[in-house]
Amino acid sequence: MISRSKKIKLFQLFLISSGTILIFLTYVIFKPNLSEKIISDQTKSIIDDKIKKEGEKVNTFYDIEYSGIDLSGNRYILKAKEASDHEKDSELINLKFVNAVFYFEDNKTLNVSSDYGQYNNKTLDMTFKNSVKGRYDGSELFADQAKYSNSESYILISNNVKIKDFRGTMFAEKIMLDIDKNKLNISSSGENKVNANLNYK
Repeated sequence: MISRSKKIKLFQLFLISSGTILIFLTYVIFKPNLSEKIISDQTKSIIDDKIKKEGEKVNTFYDIEYSGIDLSGNRYILKAKEASDHEKDSELINLKFVNAVFYFEDNKTLNVSSDYGQYNNKTLDMTFKNSVKGRYDGSELFADQAKYSNSESYILISNNVKIKDFRGTMFAEKIMLDIDKNKLNISSSGENKVNANLNYK
């Protein structure tokens, strides 16, 4: 018959052995792979992109309209299907599907439309890009880019300029409409294109 003291020693020995085996199994046989990645590089990249985009989130508005009077006293109306804040400059508004109408003192109007544009809400300057179309005094024009400068009183239409009116079709490098001097300057360095300086009033 086993004495009580021996039973206690055997039980203690059993506990020590069990603990040793458990430690061995945990840290040797079932040792976790610490080098294993919790998430893949691709998943991490997607998460980082989402966090970055959330941090750069800009305000977007729809069917906006700006109107005012420029430094030359001419009225204008600028409309866009979509507008959003510029990421770096609070004065600039990015525009999509743009349409602008300039009302001159001689009762003539200039209509300009484009796929994209930008409006400076401080200087009132405007730019138009991609599929620029215009109508002025019976003429139609097409170009890649146009710029309206309120501070310098001009409208510059440039890059692949094409003009259609009753006189026919004309191609030019750029068209400068000087609002203060009431002059339209059409120029180009290419062949079969014209250089002209016309009063538009």
